[in-house]
Amino acid sequence: MKDRLITEIQSGMASKLTVTQLDELGRVLAHCLHNVEITKTNAPDKQRDIDNKELLKMFISAKKIEGCSKKSLEYYNFTIQHMMDYVGKAIRVITTDDLRCYLAKYQQERNSGKVTIDNIRRIFSSFFGWLEDEDYILKSPVRRIRRIKTDRTIKDTFTDEGLELLRDACTEIRDLAIIDLLSSTGMRVGELVKLNRDDINFNERECVVFGKGNRERVVYFDARTKIHLKNYLESRKDNNPSLFTSLSMPHERLMVGGVETRLRQIGKNTEIQKVHPHKFRRTLATRAIDKGMPIEHVQRLLGHVKIDTTMHYAMVNQTNVKNAHRRFIG
Repeated sequence: MKDRLITEIQSGMASKLTVTQLDELGRVLAHCLHNVEITKTNAPDKQRDIDNKELLKMFISAKKIEGCSKKSLEYYNFTIQHMMDYVGKAIRVITTDDLRCYLAKYQQERNSGKVTIDNIRRIFSSFFGWLEDEDYILKSPVRRIRRIKTDRTIKDTFTDEGLELLRDACTEIRDLAIIDLLSSTGMRVGELVKLNRDDINFNERECVVFGKGNRERVVYFDARTKIHLKNYLESRKDNNPSLFTSLSMPHERLMVGGVETRLRQIGKNTEIQKVHPHKFRRTLATRAIDKGMPIEHVQRLLGHVKIDTTMHYAMVNQTNVKNAHRRFIG
């Protein structure tokens, strides 16, 4: 309890003193309180709750300014608030052990995978790192929590035959246009459903999409997609500006859930496993790299900020690895 009090005092003075002065303050306090007994009362700490909520609110505001999406902000807020409720301390005195215990308990109770736990760790790292940068705490307690190693599994992509089977299984021209647009552009499903008719440039076979953080980029589609997309738009009788709408009246904008459900249904009809929008994106990345497209170009097509993310999406075809080995080595 005494050490926590000293740490809290140091954190409160962090913005006023240098690191050397803070160390000296800690030594002086430890000496002065050597023979002093300190006990924790059971009185409700209202100031702690106010401080915690205010600091979390300021962090979320900072992430919003950085361009984080509403969905990400909500996830950050929920994850950090859940941790604070469990630990039950002022943010300034939360320790590394507190966070480790929370992560271990969370994993045990929810049977969460390594990826989920590491995502939570990264959120904590961002939050406490921000507190440290803004001089609200002396040192982030997440520094000593190492990145959790996760298993890298090679995820499936669509084969040429698989894509053709999906196209043949489409009973609606709209669905055919969706599959072609996803497979030729590699856009996210969230980007697809935001598109309007006027966003499509048929002459250049391109369109502008708004990705994560409202970052704008140009994506390109092939001639087949152009034909099927034009046929779909010409067949429509409604005046909705949305590029893709529901099949039934009143023909409202198609949402992410609608696209996912439709693709699953088509997949079941063809007996192709795990048909979902993101698989088209991964397939495009893998094929582009297999065929020699520079990784920087693939990164730009997919709208990734970090090139490491692009490499995570693109799994090089094993047959190409075998051929390259025979060509260059054996």
